[in-house]
Amino acid sequence: MAECKGTRCVPYPAVEQQDIQALHRMRSLTVERRTVQVNQVRGLLLEYGIEIPQGRATLMRCLPEILEDAENGLSERFRAELNRLLEELRHLDAQVAHFDTQIQVIAQSDETAQRLMTIPGIGALIATALMAAVGEDVGLFRNGRALAAWLGLVPRQHSTGGRERLLGISKRGDVYLRQLIIHGARAVMRWVKRKEDATSRWARALKSRRPTNVAAVAMANKIARMAYAVMRTGKPYDATLGALAKG
Repeated sequence: MAECKGTRCVPYPAVEQQDIQALHRMRSLTVERRTVQVNQVRGLLLEYGIEIPQGRATLMRCLPEILEDAENGLSERFRAELNRLLEELRHLDAQVAHFDTQIQVIAQSDETAQRLMTIPGIGALIATALMAAVGEDVGLFRNGRALAAWLGLVPRQHSTGGRERLLGISKRGDVYLRQLIIHGARAVMRWVKRKEDATSRWARALKSRRPTNVAAVAMANKIARMAYAVMRTGKPYDATLGALAKG
């Protein structure tokens, strides 16, 4: 058991958990390197008067055309270096795709991951990251709120003059996993207008009275609580009920 003060302890991970965590870390590092390089290429081209809209996909689509355009004023030397950066970006894309495939294979072969993926907003990436971070004994957490708190997805409170004020989320725990869940929550919030299940109705009501970012974090909190229930009970999520499946 890991030793710590002032926070909930989780056991040291087993080898399989460590493998999954390593895959996630390697993928995360590769994505960061790719993002830095995309921004570098955009910045370099801007110095030559060539502006490319933000977005990796846009850059990867426009860059070959820029390299082939003999009338854009780029020197042969710079064009050659730019082509080298393009090849590096393609290599990074292939690395990310490789890690995604490995993570998908793990998720498809694990029953817990399959059950977690029945929850809106949770795909193979979040399911395997949760499994690796929490481990087999989710009972270390008293309830779903405790898991959400461990992930830093509950509001901080401040008392003054006998009154309590809710502040921003605590941002404790696993930063990477918290960001993944919030990203998944944002994806859910984009599609709630088109759905009529219980969770989507709850999300629509939330969006109508809270700022976008606040609503996304609240959805992330709900996803974490649902994940706890799924891992604790071994039952999948039922979208028609907005709760665990019966049986």
